[in-house]
Amino acid sequence: MAVEVKIGISDSARELTVRIDESADAVHKSVESALSGNESLLHLTDEKGVRLLVPVTKIAYIEVGASESRRVGFGATSDK
Repeated sequence: MAVEVKIGISDSARELTVRIDESADAVHKSVESALSGNESLLHLTDEKGVRLLVPVTKIAYIEVGASESRRVGFGATSDK
């Protein structure tokens, strides 16, 4: 189960988009903990194992998508 996370960075026109192999609730708890003042960095690990550290003071917004299961196939089926 993976979830897409979009992070807006202050003073940057682009956003950081990563897919995380955790539930949306688990990612939300990590983000909430970092933003509540308990940490100075948001720690995330994407689905490929890349570790990300984002300074909390630079975060403009965070969008956590819904958890999805991986899809198999081409997405289209034909009933004949």
